[in-house]
Amino acid sequence: MFEAVEELVGEHADLERKLADPSVHADQANARKLNKRYAELTPIVAAYRSWKQTGDDIDTARELAADDPDFAAEVKELEKQREELTEKLRLLLVPRDPSDDKDVILEIKAGAGGDESALFAGDLLRMYLRYAERVGWKTEIIDSTESELGGYKDVQVAVKTRGQTEPGQGVWARLKYEGGVHRVQRVPATESQGRIHTSAAGVLVTPEAEEVDVEINPNDLRIDVYRSSGPGGQSVNTTDSAVRITHIPTGVVASCQNEKSQLQNKQQAMRILRSRLLAMAQEEAEKEAADARRSQVRTVDRSEKIRTYNFPENRISDHRVGFKAYNLDQVLDGDLDAVIQACVDADSAAKLAAA
Repeated sequence: MFEAVEELVGEHADLERKLADPSVHADQANARKLNKRYAELTPIVAAYRSWKQTGDDIDTARELAADDPDFAAEVKELEKQREELTEKLRLLLVPRDPSDDKDVILEIKAGAGGDESALFAGDLLRMYLRYAERVGWKTEIIDSTESELGGYKDVQVAVKTRGQTEPGQGVWARLKYEGGVHRVQRVPATESQGRIHTSAAGVLVTPEAEEVDVEINPNDLRIDVYRSSGPGGQSVNTTDSAVRITHIPTGVVASCQNEKSQLQNKQQAMRILRSRLLAMAQEEAEKEAADARRSQVRTVDRSEKIRTYNFPENRISDHRVGFKAYNLDQVLDGDLDAVIQACVDADSAAKLAAA
């Protein structure tokens, strides 16, 4: 069992030697790449060494138990540790999503339910901003269209880590399961009869692309400028500061109107466009990834739900993994770890079964 890990142990030792060479760090990009791979392999190698050592300890304890029955209990304890280490190592060897360490652009769109849906989109935005704050991520609202009652018809937010993260703890690794239609059941503030309404908002999550991830030919872009719209402000409806960029070969469109200058809006729109093109390229390259991303939000319809937020019962339910908890108020305040972990565990179990 785990014979293939010996190759990873060898690779880990080779990386250790390379990283100890000062000349390697002259090329910062290469050094970062080597460090990243070294960090990925370190927990696997550590778990494998513990697994092997426990196996040797079991053999020794069995030999001693043949002469002294008191060692029999130690054999059982070591066998239990061995089982736990085996499961840990199997999980560490589950194929990782290559985008797990990437930052993301998260988009929330109001759907069925009118003003109530826009208010719910605002609640979801607050939930993700609070969650990011809890885990130490940085957030930046790139573009938004507010509703008359204070919610959002559409909002895009960049979520970034602060420095390096442990494997499986990156922004995409945790938030990629949020893509889909989120349904809410509650009594709207505008409802005078106290009736429970159902509405929905769509969440789309894409890994944020770096410039090296996607090559964009400037000749393939059509850039339109127009006057921004929305709540008051000096630049609203007075200057052509809003920017819409169309990638002609694919038809992908990205726009931004939140910044005061046309240049700033163009830079933000390019970030969105680059990330969308990266997601599209990954979809074409990986059939499995394509199915997952395309299924995030087919239509922002109440029936296409991945999760339900039931206010009268203070209940949150994730319909993909059967997760249910009665702490909706805490979840909306950013306590999302248990919900996300249920999706991570289900995904890992599926990958293990496939392997």
